[in-house]
Amino acid sequence: MQVGIDMGIVSGGDPAKLDIEELLATRLLVQGNSGSGKSHLLRRLLEQSAQWVQQVVIDPEGDFVTLSDRFGHVVVDGERTEAELAGIANRIRQHRVSCVLTLEGLDLEEQMRAAAAFLNGMFDADREFWYPVLVVVDEAQMFAPSVGGDVSEDARKLSLGAMTNLMCRGRKRGLAGVIATQRLAKLAKNVAAEASNFLMGRTFLDIDMARAADLLGMDRRQAEMFRDLKRGNFVALGPALSRRPLPIVIGAVETSARSSSPKLMPLPDAPQDVEDLIFTPDPEEFTRPIVVRRATPALRPTTDILAELSRSMPAATSAPQEPRAAQQEISPEEREERLSAVLSEILDDPQSGYRTDSVLYQDFLVRARMRRLPGPPLSLSEFRRRAAIARSGVDAETAAGEAWATAVSLSAGVSDDLQGVFLMIAKAAIAGDPCPSDARIARAYGTHSARRARRLLGYFEEQGLIVVHTDFSGKRVVAFPDLQAETAPGNADAADEGEARAAAE
Repeated sequence: MQVGIDMGIVSGGDPAKLDIEELLATRLLVQGNSGSGKSHLLRRLLEQSAQWVQQVVIDPEGDFVTLSDRFGHVVVDGERTEAELAGIANRIRQHRVSCVLTLEGLDLEEQMRAAAAFLNGMFDADREFWYPVLVVVDEAQMFAPSVGGDVSEDARKLSLGAMTNLMCRGRKRGLAGVIATQRLAKLAKNVAAEASNFLMGRTFLDIDMARAADLLGMDRRQAEMFRDLKRGNFVALGPALSRRPLPIVIGAVETSARSSSPKLMPLPDAPQDVEDLIFTPDPEEFTRPIVVRRATPALRPTTDILAELSRSMPAATSAPQEPRAAQQEISPEEREERLSAVLSEILDDPQSGYRTDSVLYQDFLVRARMRRLPGPPLSLSEFRRRAAIARSGVDAETAAGEAWATAVSLSAGVSDDLQGVFLMIAKAAIAGDPCPSDARIARAYGTHSARRARRLLGYFEEQGLIVVHTDFSGKRVVAFPDLQAETAPGNADAADEGEARAAAE
């Protein structure tokens, strides 16, 4: 059933329609600076679609709880244990009830943990309850940050993993993610990249305008238009909205947020006894309880838990158990060889380049346990480092050299998702091989976009890691000043031979 809801009007005065059924299959990304009308857009979407599809709102500021009065959304307070939130989320799916998870009053780390527990509870629901749900996440950059911040690494991984599941794997479970962010640059790329529909509002920073223009397929010179958009004006693109970038004005809403934009108000006349009013305490202040901020309980590191699960003998219980055969002891060299073999099995799959590191890591842990590899498993960061080195295609002789050690050290200065691309190009420079094409660089990054590959080279050059130039025939050369090496000239527009071979097979 095709249902087109009215989001507002387009430039010609015609209604701006959004296909809800298509949105459920292709997801939506909303971007706009504070005050651009982003929350107003989400409220319009929720109000117009409330009668057609179940809705779940992750609300960090408590702005959407007013939907309960008009549309019957159940308000869930995020100040609960993670087990309670997961159970509520599971029952929300079973009974197909729309709800708002309000995280107001929690600090950032508590908000991330609560949102992750709730999203995972919906994601893990039984197959018989995989009904379509519109999952709206406001301020998504808080729950899927591109880099670590002031929160613990465990909380960041937990929240980022839940958001990745929502956007990457949620479609088959009926979960359609609608994420809104103030800044695209602060949102994890593997989360943003899964959206096929976009509503881009006013933004001012060059990096955010460039990413918005890139997602909409616009020229860099057209990116300046995002500075001039008025409040409530957005540029729409996607199969559920428009096949070409289309300016729209968001329509009015029926409900309102509890908080609103500040308005100027005249100051009251100052009373003559103002100092007495300020410095004389109210008697009730001494009887009012002091609010103590609760400390977030420290979680056990994931590696410790996995190591415990990997022990050859189970924990002692009250009932006697038959002794299990001791796990075979192997030398560190043999264990390293087996780990490398498991990693190679995963990365040899032609589609592995387009799967997230977290998904590959889960596959790696399963295969390692199936082979009963002793000792603690690799951490996610160590897995990413090894995967980046393996993807570079470096041989044993090159890996033993000083230049390669320097390249690995330099790669630590870029984010985890870029290390594989950096090391692949560095390996070509050390070996004197031709510069990889845009298609090859794009595949190493997990995308098909040649434009994004060129942007990666531009980013590395901005960081002072490489120098890109062309020879007399127009072929590209990438030089590494710290390695005193450069690639041989290569055709930037050449096809990816590895992908072509995989298609032929």
